[in-house]
Amino acid sequence: MAKKAELRHVPAIKVRQWLRGWEKIEFDAGEHRRRPPPQFFLFSLPARELRSLSGIARRKSDGVTPRAADLGIQRQHEPERSEEIAKFVEYGFPWSTLSEAKRRSAEFNDLRKPGWLPTAIVINILGADDVRVAGKVAPKDLVSVASEGTICRVDLPYEEWTDSWRPSGTPPFEIIDGQHRLWAFDNADADFELPVVAFHGLDISWQAYLFWTINIKPKRINPSLAFDLYPLLRAEDWLDRAEGHPVYRETRSQELTEALWSHKDSPWYDRINMLGEKSNPWVSQSAWIKSLVATFIRPWGGKSSRLGGLFGSRMEEGQEVLGWSRAQQAAFLIFAWQQFKAAVKKSEGAWAKNLRVEAIKSKEPVPNDDPAFYSRYSLIVTDQGVRGFLHVLNDLCFIRASKLDLRSWQVARQAGANDTDAVTLAMTSLRKHRVASFVSEIAEALAEFDWRASSTPELPEKLRREKLVFRGSSGYKEIRTQLLETLRTGDGDVAETAKRL
Repeated sequence: MAKKAELRHVPAIKVRQWLRGWEKIEFDAGEHRRRPPPQFFLFSLPARELRSLSGIARRKSDGVTPRAADLGIQRQHEPERSEEIAKFVEYGFPWSTLSEAKRRSAEFNDLRKPGWLPTAIVINILGADDVRVAGKVAPKDLVSVASEGTICRVDLPYEEWTDSWRPSGTPPFEIIDGQHRLWAFDNADADFELPVVAFHGLDISWQAYLFWTINIKPKRINPSLAFDLYPLLRAEDWLDRAEGHPVYRETRSQELTEALWSHKDSPWYDRINMLGEKSNPWVSQSAWIKSLVATFIRPWGGKSSRLGGLFGSRMEEGQEVLGWSRAQQAAFLIFAWQQFKAAVKKSEGAWAKNLRVEAIKSKEPVPNDDPAFYSRYSLIVTDQGVRGFLHVLNDLCFIRASKLDLRSWQVARQAGANDTDAVTLAMTSLRKHRVASFVSEIAEALAEFDWRASSTPELPEKLRREKLVFRGSSGYKEIRTQLLETLRTGDGDVAETAKRL
């Protein structure tokens, strides 16, 4: 009988790290923070082999990373960072930072140095029962750890690794820290190894915690960027309580407000009071930030509430965060406001006609601007109107996220909210996604609402009194309630979703 072939294995060292005081920590599997193992492992693997075990395939010629959405924890890849690392590995510092012309000349050849990467890639080895977005790791792809004292062995899922090996589904390794280093090894030598720190069966909230403590507390990367690189951080309650989350909730809201104000395709281009000037009639930057924090970037309310912010909360299905980048978030908001502006412009409702006639009387409108949207008598351009629209848009899309398959919307280029080209590119791809028609349907339905403010001239007294409820801080809740009532009277997916709220 032929002897069964032995699987490839690599030696590892067990590192025990556990203190008695840690027993007082509240471990909670429901919050993705089950009790972690009391040790991790140290070993090395060739960079290309480690890439394939982590589900990072060789990049396609178009630059799109098709497996990005399949990773257990959604991450954003910045190709520029990986290209910079690749140059460093091959040429060292400072030669890797020189211009192409200088590198071609012989004058600077003495600046070439080894590009060592002695810091470890931090990973988690998935267990047989660990579930991610793409499911469990296939039994034939599982990686196991055999332990004898402090000396261990990591058993890999093949007899010999080849460049063509790929996991059949969810990869057995997930990267906690170091993904940009791995992306840099498209064409590395087969025997170029990287040190690895491996946890085994570490829950995803602990992974987010590790990423934060490795990268943010020592000030290694911009905290705002961290929330794009590791979206799960947006929903971590320990971070919210410890630091008040200004680096994500408030900073991200400010970035998105600036994008709405500065992008030429935005209905709010140059129509946000960025400096809080009393002579400026538009809604202030501060009010926009507060509205975004209260809607799209609010935390999930826990089991007592089904709703959270689309950009700042765990989603219903599996409680994972939607990993859209800043540019995608800005594109989504600008697109939604575009659709609403277009729907209002098409409206022949009595309220819209009234505001247009009133604008003619007062010679108020700027050419090409629809007074039904921009008039000083329109609720749309008030603090309450802005928040009301954002609130309803967020809540309906949050409830509908799974059926709309929001995770499938990806763009090839990751960038900030104020990178105009990246936002424009994201809007172009968004129009092809199924969520676009849902947002358009919301906009058309909301255009049926009477958006006249109580200050509108010659408004019937009964109607004027009814509209006074929108004034002040209590108006936020009231306008959301009435907008949802308007949506419920229609037909289709939007009406059905509104009835669930």
